[in-house]
Amino acid sequence: MSMSPKAAADPIQPGFIHTDDGVRLFYRDWGRGKPVVFLSSWSLNSDSWAYQMLALAEHGHRCVAYDRRGHGRSSDPGVGFDFDRLADDLATLLDTLELEDVTLVGHSMSCGEIIRYLSRHGDRRVSRAVLVGTVTPTLSRTDDNPDGIDPAVFESFRSDWLMRDFPRWLEDNIRPFMTADSSPGMMAWVKSMALQASMKALLDCHRVTTSTDFRRELQAVTVPTLLIHGDLDVSSPLGITGRKTAELMPNATLTIYEGAPHGLFLTHMDRFNRDLMAFLDA
Repeated sequence: MSMSPKAAADPIQPGFIHTDDGVRLFYRDWGRGKPVVFLSSWSLNSDSWAYQMLALAEHGHRCVAYDRRGHGRSSDPGVGFDFDRLADDLATLLDTLELEDVTLVGHSMSCGEIIRYLSRHGDRRVSRAVLVGTVTPTLSRTDDNPDGIDPAVFESFRSDWLMRDFPRWLEDNIRPFMTADSSPGMMAWVKSMALQASMKALLDCHRVTTSTDFRRELQAVTVPTLLIHGDLDVSSPLGITGRKTAELMPNATLTIYEGAPHGLFLTHMDRFNRDLMAFLDA
């Protein structure tokens, strides 16, 4: 007999929840008010949303963020890095904290986790969503997705960089993630988060992120959704991700930031925070 994530979870510890497969997930919970739950991108963790959580908590929102399994301070089980399991982890968080009328905010890979959560668990707890630099609907080139990226490019990254010298790859690629005027301290902070992640988690999560097709699921998501994307995003090129996602979703609005990279929530922080608060208060 299957059990719900909440029923199978251990009692809440301060700052941690437990999934039904024994994984301990770190979370932070700031402020009071209508809840906003933040999901971080591939390799990053809940720290990456600190500047949004601070701003929203000051304006009367309850801000919750957690570290994906194998990332940050959460357990590294070596398994469970597929979108079904990751969506179930999100369900465990929402159920354990008994959150209602939630706005889900995701960046990059975690946009897929949000879509899979909504298709797998429904929107009973969720009132709206924000997808930033999304990887949806699908990244890889296939016969029915000729505009996608050659899968060999992704495999080359995994074999030549991720499994050989990830720190060097981070050093070489932090600049395109940020902007020319990003401070050395900010870039070092982002790299430090990525270096906390489990290599097994990075490998498995990258595989599912670059191979999963969300096209059918996106068409069934009806909650109001704000997509924010930079036109200089090299990690998730706008033409094959943000634009196509907006076209597939029945209740989505796409906002494009000119001159913005993949990490726009940090590089264009003031504008992003204003847009986020306006969407929440609409």
